[in-house]
Amino acid sequence: EIDRELLEFQNQGMRTLGFACKPLDDGEDPVKDDKIVANGLTFMGIASISDPIRPDVADAVKDVNNAGINVKIVTGDTPATAREIGRQIGIWTDTDSAEAIITGQEFEALDDEQLLQRVEGLKIIARARPMDKKRLVEALQSKGEVVAVTGDGTNDAPALKAAQVGLSMGDGTSVAKEASDITIIDNSFSSIGKAVMWGRSLYRNIQRFILFQMTVNIVACLIVLCGAFMGMQSPLTVTQMLWVNLIMDTFAAMALASLPPTPSVMHDAPRDRREFIITRPMRRFIIGTGGLFFAVLLAFLYYLKHTDLTSLTQIGHLPIHNDTGLSAYELSVFFTTFVFLQFWNMFNARAFETGRSAFHFKDCEGFVAIAVMILIGQVMIVNVGDELFNVVPLHISDWVIIILLTSSVLWIGELLRWWERRLS
Repeated sequence: EIDRELLEFQNQGMRTLGFACKPLDDGEDPVKDDKIVANGLTFMGIASISDPIRPDVADAVKDVNNAGINVKIVTGDTPATAREIGRQIGIWTDTDSAEAIITGQEFEALDDEQLLQRVEGLKIIARARPMDKKRLVEALQSKGEVVAVTGDGTNDAPALKAAQVGLSMGDGTSVAKEASDITIIDNSFSSIGKAVMWGRSLYRNIQRFILFQMTVNIVACLIVLCGAFMGMQSPLTVTQMLWVNLIMDTFAAMALASLPPTPSVMHDAPRDRREFIITRPMRRFIIGTGGLFFAVLLAFLYYLKHTDLTSLTQIGHLPIHNDTGLSAYELSVFFTTFVFLQFWNMFNARAFETGRSAFHFKDCEGFVAIAVMILIGQVMIVNVGDELFNVVPLHISDWVIIILLTSSVLWIGELLRWWERRLS
């Protein structure tokens, strides 16, 4: 009857305590090897303690599961209590077999080979002992897993230290906090999911910046190099290249790093730790876009060298002569065209692998502000830069033509992203 009542409470996710008593004779020791050895105790009753699951935990577990993170419970509770708690938060399902749950005593009895065979399928370790969690961490790591551990007690310190990421609780012991890498101040499991989302989003923002920077570098280097091989002065002066580098290294880094985290990253599979930060899609983008920009700019440079262009409205109407060199106006047009190609490409880099349009500006005020700053800066440099930047002011019609023609970079990118969304 007592066992039936205990199991009934435990199946409701409650922690249970049984009370019994016995008057001891002098010198009698009721406990040996952490076990009660006294006989003839009088049963007094049961206390069942309810510790309700936080409302946000089930959704948080679902989010991290979607992100490819497997959650395991290591607890001192009984198997029935642990199983019910696992069911309430979505870890334990009706399809799970008895192989997915184990007690600390059974866990200790497994040899290393048996443990490696079962460790990935385990979901719950009940009646766990202090070193069970550390052994579980080491077994998962030997299988190539990246392990994060949560804990708040002194007994959790070895596992927190052994894991790649140790997460202690804000109200935990000082020993646990010192052994951990991160302390969760609000003691909420959902904070782990948010941290994963921020981490993945930050990594993607770094990739976007590399994508943009490498494209600019390839185009700039090839243009300057080909200019030297063609036996002419560099079409981009030192001061112009400084402005390009300022856009590329400073403003673009600020713009792309300020992008907010996107919940969509929680649907991506975890990346391989050995994976190079420049992925295959990034290489295709860098080489394809950089090569296209270089070909367009080289053809435009050839055209400018063999015509006497004084307005972009004359394009297509002037005869091509022998090499006439590059006038200050033509250099200004080429420099502005180069910058605006990179300007529009910054929007493509921002939308890279997001599944969204580049015109999705929600919570992107920083990016928009920096884009406007680059636009105003380019206009100011060309109009008042004079000899410092080796430029002359351009006509309004020139600005309109350059902006419209170079914006095709963005429209082509939007078309490709729309096609990818349609295919997926």
